[in-house]
Amino acid sequence: MGKIILWMLVAFGAVSATASALGAIAYYGGFIDVSADTPHAAIVYDFIAEARDRSIERQIREIRPPADLSDPERVLRGAGNYRAMCANCHLSPGMANSEIRRGLYPTPPDLTKTSNERVPAGGVSARRFWVIKHGIKASAMPAWSKGGMKDSAIWDLTAFLGRLPALTPEQYKSMVAASDGHAHDGLSRKDHGGTPARGHVDKPGSRPHTH
Repeated sequence: MGKIILWMLVAFGAVSATASALGAIAYYGGFIDVSADTPHAAIVYDFIAEARDRSIERQIREIRPPADLSDPERVLRGAGNYRAMCANCHLSPGMANSEIRRGLYPTPPDLTKTSNERVPAGGVSARRFWVIKHGIKASAMPAWSKGGMKDSAIWDLTAFLGRLPALTPEQYKSMVAASDGHAHDGLSRKDHGGTPARGHVDKPGSRPHTH
């Protein structure tokens, strides 16, 4: 019995050493594929997604959404910022896809559709607020707070996301047109090469970037 256990330990050590050696070769030899057009293996993707969800669930436990999250004015303010900051990646009603979204991996979720992700203990609104504020590493989801977006504006955007899946293309366009456009505290025109200001506003209908 003792010999069997000894041989098992030896075999385990050999397998571990081989795996470590292969891992080192892949790492130092540059064989790990980091291209965005080559997806992770399913097991790797599932591991990362589970780690992400568990991390967010832990960090949103103390977040409490404001009582006026359903306020129409708050939702309207969020509409303009969504159009300017989110729609290219997360789409808008009636929008099938976008140039940048096609090239991103993992593909950003389509926020015009009801999410089928599990609801964290802290609630969907708290999760959305945290993700918008802090971003997600290596996913192209930025931490908008680092750009100067204040919590109040992030809650406005969170409020709009709650309404987005139920909007028709016409309702969406109407809400964006009635909003203040891309406007939130903390980011100045100087950051865009213009005249400094307390906030910046890109009204709907402005000319798009060309390339």
